[in-house]
Amino acid sequence: MDKYQEQPHLLDPHLEWMMNLLLDIVRDNNSPPALVHLAFKFLYIITKVRGYKIFLGLFPHEVADVQPVIDMFTNQNPKDHETWETRYVLLLWLSVTCLIPFDLSRLDGNLTSECGQARTSVMDRILQIAESYLVVSDKARDAAAVLISKFITRPDVKQKKMADFLDWTLSTLSKSSFQTMEGTIIMDGMLQALAQVFKHGTRESCLPYASTVLECLDNCKLSESNHTLLRKLGVKLVQRLGLTFLKPRLAKWRYQRGCRSLTANLQLSTPDEEKQIPHISASDSDEDYDVPEEVENVIEQLLVGLKDKDTVVRWSAAKGIGRMTGRLPKELADDVVGSVLDCFSFQETDNAWHGGCLALAELGRRGLLLPSRLTDVVPVILKALTYDEKRGACSVGSNVRDAACYVCWAFARAYEPEELKPFVNKISRYSKVVNASRVIVPAFKELTIECGKTAHKRKLKSRVEWQGAKATSISIGIKPFYPLLTVSQSGSGEPQVQNHLPLISSYPKLAAFQENVGRQGTFPHGIDILTTADYFAVGNRSNCFLNISVNIAGFAEYTKSMIDHLINMKINHWDGVIRGLSTKALHNLTPQAPEYITAIVFPKLLPLALCSDLHTRHGAVLACAEITYALYKLAAEKNRPITDYLDQKSLEGLKQIHQQLYDRQLYRGLGGELMRQSVCTLIKNLSLSKMPFQGDPVIGSWQWLIDDSLKSLHLISSTSRQHVKEAAVSALAALCNEYYLNQQGEVDPVIQDELMKNYISELRNTEEMIRCGFSLALGSLPGFFLKGKLKLVLEGLKAVTRISPKDLSFAEARRDALKAIAKVCQTVGVKAEGSQDDVICKENVSQIYDTFLDCMNDYTTDSRGDVGAWVREASMTGLMELTLLLTRSQPELIEADVCKQIMCCLAQQSSEKIDRFRAHAGSIFLNLLYFDSPPVPHLPYREELEKIFARSESAILNWNAPSQAFPCITQLLALPAYRYHVLLGLAVSVGGLTESTVRYSTQSLFEYMKKIQNDIQAMDSFSETLLQVFKDNLLNDRVSVPLLKMLDQMLANGCFDIFTTEENHWFSMKLLSLCKEEIKKSKDIQKLRSSIAVFCGMIQFPGDVRKKVLFQLFLLLCHPFPIIRKTTASQVYEMVLIYSDIVDPAVSDEVMTILSDTAWDTDLHFVRGQRNYLCDLLQVPKPQLVSKLPAH
Repeated sequence: MDKYQEQPHLLDPHLEWMMNLLLDIVRDNNSPPALVHLAFKFLYIITKVRGYKIFLGLFPHEVADVQPVIDMFTNQNPKDHETWETRYVLLLWLSVTCLIPFDLSRLDGNLTSECGQARTSVMDRILQIAESYLVVSDKARDAAAVLISKFITRPDVKQKKMADFLDWTLSTLSKSSFQTMEGTIIMDGMLQALAQVFKHGTRESCLPYASTVLECLDNCKLSESNHTLLRKLGVKLVQRLGLTFLKPRLAKWRYQRGCRSLTANLQLSTPDEEKQIPHISASDSDEDYDVPEEVENVIEQLLVGLKDKDTVVRWSAAKGIGRMTGRLPKELADDVVGSVLDCFSFQETDNAWHGGCLALAELGRRGLLLPSRLTDVVPVILKALTYDEKRGACSVGSNVRDAACYVCWAFARAYEPEELKPFVNKISRYSKVVNASRVIVPAFKELTIECGKTAHKRKLKSRVEWQGAKATSISIGIKPFYPLLTVSQSGSGEPQVQNHLPLISSYPKLAAFQENVGRQGTFPHGIDILTTADYFAVGNRSNCFLNISVNIAGFAEYTKSMIDHLINMKINHWDGVIRGLSTKALHNLTPQAPEYITAIVFPKLLPLALCSDLHTRHGAVLACAEITYALYKLAAEKNRPITDYLDQKSLEGLKQIHQQLYDRQLYRGLGGELMRQSVCTLIKNLSLSKMPFQGDPVIGSWQWLIDDSLKSLHLISSTSRQHVKEAAVSALAALCNEYYLNQQGEVDPVIQDELMKNYISELRNTEEMIRCGFSLALGSLPGFFLKGKLKLVLEGLKAVTRISPKDLSFAEARRDALKAIAKVCQTVGVKAEGSQDDVICKENVSQIYDTFLDCMNDYTTDSRGDVGAWVREASMTGLMELTLLLTRSQPELIEADVCKQIMCCLAQQSSEKIDRFRAHAGSIFLNLLYFDSPPVPHLPYREELEKIFARSESAILNWNAPSQAFPCITQLLALPAYRYHVLLGLAVSVGGLTESTVRYSTQSLFEYMKKIQNDIQAMDSFSETLLQVFKDNLLNDRVSVPLLKMLDQMLANGCFDIFTTEENHWFSMKLLSLCKEEIKKSKDIQKLRSSIAVFCGMIQFPGDVRKKVLFQLFLLLCHPFPIIRKTTASQVYEMVLIYSDIVDPAVSDEVMTILSDTAWDTDLHFVRGQRNYLCDLLQVPKPQLVSKLPAH
């Protein structure tokens, strides 16, 4: 049934036959109880999906059904928590059957039983059942409340039982306390029953008891309860009591707009018919009728409910305010509106603002908010549309803004365009053009802050109704406030608002704008905007700020208002990401209104850049930077200087920002991190904008800030460190390019020497972050700055990449130094016969390659994991960039051996276990293979590689997926040049921990082994390489432990069966020797257990090696660690079962018994005796204890 949850009405054609099928089982007396309960359980599931109200009408409800349903309750246990679905459905069924149009006394017959005892009447039995289930703790309590509402309001029951029932309910309610769980459950049942009774009962029958119920409710003090449901039910009951006090009537003073029917609107719009607004008859009674005193109490409680901490309570109170106001005289209704407006004081919480918006929307929808009150309401809604209060590290107010959009949505449906037209002008702050900037701007600027992540989940469409001669349906891809408002008139003359709960959707602002476009028809370019801001477009926050805003600002009516909104509401936002996006949006919007930016916005921003609020200051500095650069690009397009847009006062203001911040010591503390970042961005953009500051002292101040920021990186929080570092480095590059180059195109030697000396010396700093910052800074320097200093820079950076005991964990510094080397190479270029102080040449290219290749072996680990992977990643990128640079200009500088090392290292990384770095290596491997401008020289086995990695498939090969990467990379094992490095990488993957990596790497390796297992020459070559990998990585746990696991799997899968035909084969002897060396004096449990598995697998090799393997295993049977002894015994037992030929059949059973029955984790002296006995049985030399020589 899950697939019907969103559209349950699709079940309607099938409900009847499903219900009849299940009820047949229930009615069958031969059905076992378990089957009956299962049928009721299915009925409950259907009820839950479709809703009980729709389901009620399908239950059998004839007179003959009353008694059987009542009798079914005799077999029910209210305390049985396994069968609550049965009781729930039975109560719903009884609530329908009790509506039979006959007096229930007719069903009683003779109430005297055969024994002379009086029987309980049907009426009493039903009441007893309902009362008993009102106090249970399961969902049957809800169904019991429904039953009460149907049963008590019957004419015959009402006369006899209503008073007593209400007495019992109020008595129970007054005796219960919401301080206990049991009391909460009882109060919940009583409140539900009372609310249902006062909802469905007639006013005449309920009015006599209303005052008493209200008094009891006041005494309960539900507003003090911590249970949301109790407070909600209290508000619901209060509003029902209030409606009981007031006569059902249509207020003739209410505002009415046209007709709610689209068909009627279309008929009214035809030119041949006279336009008439349908008039809904209202009560003709005197406006000044007496209002009971209790109504004031009710209204007061509902107003308090608007400020509740839970949304459901506020929503219920808002509906109650709307319903009550519709029955009040005009003057009293206006007082209610005034009281609602009091919720919008800034002394009130966001809860009060939210509840107030919901109430205003309800009043507007019902025509109870007269146009004369809009002058008071619109300013409040303006504030609510941008309501945002910071609390700690986040803010509150998204629900208030959404509710304010709900008000706009409701007003669009409630009022004629002429009524709203002057207020739309106020909203948009323009008198000439009627627009909705204050609605559309939050729609696109705040929309995805709260809900962008859920965009892909919403696929509903909405229809826009037009008030003109036709209706246009526009699919805009958002989920608006829905469903549409439908009003019907009940028999009492009161309007019944159906489906009155609109969903506050993920796109409230767009829904409000869309509704105004469709209903009002006064918003310019409405359809174009809705088409641009479709469902998919608004699902991405960056897209909203950077692209959609530009498209909408292309309409002149929205441009300035959108810029104002960004300046006033967004560049000072508490979220740094929003501030950053807002300033970038201002950059994009500047070309739309450059004069407005320079004349109005810029003078406003400069003072804000020095204000006391950190967020405002940060956002204003970034905005100045982005706007200045945008103005420069605009001037450059017209071959004009930046000074044509910015006057001298603005230039001075920009120049003084840094100095004034420094004088106020605003670079210190936590706020200093943001200001350093923003001012460095300002320096970069002012430099890129070619500001006329050459020779100005401010350049030295800017240089100081950049240097000080790089020297302070270790003092900056980890969350901001990267941003500050990137901003400072980019600022340095722009500053040097613009202000350190003289008219001759050269740098001042004094400045160059001083800067190089300081920066290179900082590469030896004991703080890792300082090394990172100055490494990247050197890498960002322009070519003219590096001229004559290249050798010093490369030597300094190369020193950073070396690993020493002191800086073993400085992986980030090594990574950034490699990035800097690669960037320097790109900057200075290549010239084979050039000087090593100026360019990349034959004298220094080999040293650079050696630096990169040495770093490919960085496997440093710390508490963060494999941090050496960052270094390897940077090294791979640097190797690619340098190789392609040389290939394009000086390919003769690439040596064949170097190229081979590069490709082999990339092949190794492409076969390792970390998906991200495997993908990076694989991508670079293919880039070098298929680079055609010109091809990279000296690639080993180029033709074979092109067959393995076909050009047509290389683009779609997903290196991140082990299932795609390993089948390709294992084919390189057939190429001798790559075999060693691929095996080294595969060993780590096959013996790793990640399930998918282990599975696919193992499968791929075994598939290759199957191809060569009968080729003795290929097997010898493969095995020799495998042993060489083992030998080179002895005691290197990163490789040796997973290699032992790989060997275990290979031995178990018969990969070396071809060697078992020869006694004492060289492979088995060398492998045994290496394994013994690896575990010698080891205390690594994982390594020892892996070696045990390898030893057991090696028992398949015949000859003396078998005795030596058994000797090693028997040594481990007496290992000091009990877990190793137990593991060895268990695996030797399995080994003997598999290779039965290694044990004489005469002693086989005894060997198996000793291995299985001995407690190998007990006393070592006892275990040694058992081990020695096994040695005798298997004719293996007994291990001898070696006595330690006394120390001299």
